[in-house]
Amino acid sequence: MQPQDTDFTLKNFIVLEGIDGSGTSTQMRFIEASLEERGLAHMITAEPTGRPEGQLIRKILRGELDADPGTVAYLFASDRHQHLYGKDGIVEALELGKIVVCDRYALSSLAYQGSTCGRELPEYLNARFPAPGLTIFFKIDPELSLQRLSSRSKLEIYEKSHIQKLVDAAYEGIIAKKKDLGWNIETVNAENPIDQVRREVLSIIENYTGLTLV
Repeated sequence: MQPQDTDFTLKNFIVLEGIDGSGTSTQMRFIEASLEERGLAHMITAEPTGRPEGQLIRKILRGELDADPGTVAYLFASDRHQHLYGKDGIVEALELGKIVVCDRYALSSLAYQGSTCGRELPEYLNARFPAPGLTIFFKIDPELSLQRLSSRSKLEIYEKSHIQKLVDAAYEGIIAKKKDLGWNIETVNAENPIDQVRREVLSIIENYTGLTLV
């Protein structure tokens, strides 16, 4: 099951997007807890994955391995392709009737790699990946997001003010373009209190899936 164009949409595939420190990982845990509490079949996942490709990316992001930005774009696309179509991947889980929720997907590559190696390569590499049924974008001021990250002992290579500002601006343009192409994208104010964001995110997913989660 592999798409031939970007009009292809994966129903019940939900993606959380946002710059570093926007709270996607925290909200992912709330979503997982709500799905588990109700006994709903689901798969909680993230990119980069835990596969060898994803582990290599994480080494680069931690600054443990040097790589050209274009190389990073290729690695993300490779990891994403296997994540979608490989054994125990996203498509397989969806075919089994599971709700799949993923922390980051193609928009992240377009925003992050598009800001570091130019737009052309990431757009080419991600052009044939299917759209999620629902994308939730966590909007936050980059300075606030970096304040949230300040407690970490070591920041990743993209977790710098000038990069986060570039990525934030890139997300805005990419989201507008994808919406014009029919992508279902909802934006939440990630600067609100965590519990308020939690309720809003679960409500958005309820409206999309028809399930009761709040």
